[in-house]
Formats: sequence, structure tokens, C-alpha cells
Amino acid sequence: MGHKLTEDPSDSDCVRHFKAILDTQYILNGKWKVIIIAMLAQGKRRYLELQRMLEGIGSKMLSKELQHLEINGIVLRTVVRTKPVSVEYELTAYGKTLKPLTDEMARWGLAHKNHLQHEVKGVDNKYKY
Repeated sequence: MGHKLTEDPSDSDCVRHFKAILDTQYILNGKWKVIIIAMLAQGKRRYLELQRMLEGIGSKMLSKELQHLEINGIVLRTVVRTKPVSVEYELTAYGKTLKPLTDEMARWGLAHKNHLQHEVKGVDNKYKY
């Protein structure tokens, strides 16, 4: 992980809290994982559907991100015996526990956009959404 926190016995709850955040960041790191989780929180998606929705992601990157999420028990991969064969992805029950996190991130993102547009003075428009 690369991050080190020294444990001060007088503040072990705080250290445990920050280490848990680092663990979460390690699992969800990268540009695509959180948005993939948010999309799958809406229901099953086929591989090509995800790829079309995620503008700018390459096939290798999408496969890698989905594999990482599957290894961590967040995503379930199902091969559908159609012609041609297709693959569907959905959140596991464990993966669904991340939905409140993605919902809150969306709420914060909208609030932040509003904050930049209406409350921050002197911010160049190129930094706004």
C-alpha cells in the first residue's frame, strides 16, 4: 500500500479508523472502480454495455478492473450461454454494501459542483464541471 501510520497507543481508535480508510482506498483505487460499482448497483450489466457506458475505458482496463472487483468479492461474473456467449456482471451482496458510499459520493459531487458555480469566487471556469 505504501502508506504507513505509526500507532500511538493513546490514539489507537483514530489510527484504526485511518487504516480502514487506507484499506478501502486500496480496494477502490483507480479511475474506474467506483463508477463501475455505481453502475452495477443499478442492476446486472453485460460486459459490452459497461464498456459503452464507460466512455474512454479500454477493453483491457475494463477486464482488469472487473477482475480485481471479482477477486475482492464485490462483483459476480456470470457467463450467459447465448449465441454468441456473453458475460454479465452484478454486485454481490457484499458489493451492495458499497451503494450508500457511491450514493453519498454522487450527492457530494452535485453539492460540490453547485459550490463551485455559486460560492467560490475567483475560480477559473476551466476548473468547473
